[in-house]
Amino acid sequence: MRRTRILAIIVSFCACLVLVAPLCGCGSKKKKPGATVAERIKKAKADKTPGGPARELVKVARSQFKNGDRSGAIKTLAEAKAAVPEDADAVIFAPRLVDVAGLYAELAERKPAKEALDAATQLAKRLEDPVTRAQTLARIGVVYGAKTGGLGDTATAKKRLEEASAAAGEVPERFQAQALAAVALGYANAGVAEAAKKMLADLEAKARALEEPRPKAEALAAAANVRARNGEKLDAVSLLEEAAKVAKGIDSHANRTYALLAVASAMKAAGENGSAADLIKLADKAANSISDPEQQKEAVREVRAAQNAAKS
Repeated sequence: MRRTRILAIIVSFCACLVLVAPLCGCGSKKKKPGATVAERIKKAKADKTPGGPARELVKVARSQFKNGDRSGAIKTLAEAKAAVPEDADAVIFAPRLVDVAGLYAELAERKPAKEALDAATQLAKRLEDPVTRAQTLARIGVVYGAKTGGLGDTATAKKRLEEASAAAGEVPERFQAQALAAVALGYANAGVAEAAKKMLADLEAKARALEEPRPKAEALAAAANVRARNGEKLDAVSLLEEAAKVAKGIDSHANRTYALLAVASAMKAAGENGSAADLIKLADKAANSISDPEQQKEAVREVRAAQNAAKS
């Protein structure tokens, strides 16, 4: 009888411990706090990759803006712009300056946005590769022209996009679809729909003639994006199905990742959010299968950006 009573007391005591433990934080892992803004800025400045500090500082500034710290974002963005050297390599730093300008435009900071765009334009015109030049000038045109998240300056946007179109004309035939896709999408995103529409037939024909799967998928996705923005939903979806099929069949994990992300972005623009999410999942799987650590890191970063964009 006494032994039974002692056993009952022990059982009751253990039961109390089970109930109290969660309240004390026992038996549960504490979530590791994320890095502070100051720590992230310090880490960004210490990045040793070419153009790394500017790239990473823009990311910190964007997160500050997203979290409601507008003044902090502007300050960090100024540091990102200052991280671009005077003798900047155009290939590395022209895209970084467009990133800086784009976020300044979103922050409605027109003057520094234009300054960054002017600097980016000067670097872009020095680019020897016409495909890269067309792509960069098209991005600059978008920041100038976009009514939402841009400067709404259609006149300057057209000038930059005309320069991008001229650069696309210099591109060898086998790479023209890639350059035309950037320009057509640039016109569409800058709100110059008629110019984008005029390029579609040529773009779609050149995209279908491509043998390399990644540029083919990306060019078809760009054409679909333009059609979606013009309200041609059925044609856009048909092109997207074609692009998705090509992207899924790419052997290289890295190329498959970026092709799937391009098609997913166009899917989202066409309102096909479910299909876009499915493609991003496939891109995530492909990115994590990349064997090179640096390539994998960059690809996973792009996937995370796509996942965040899909939520907005």
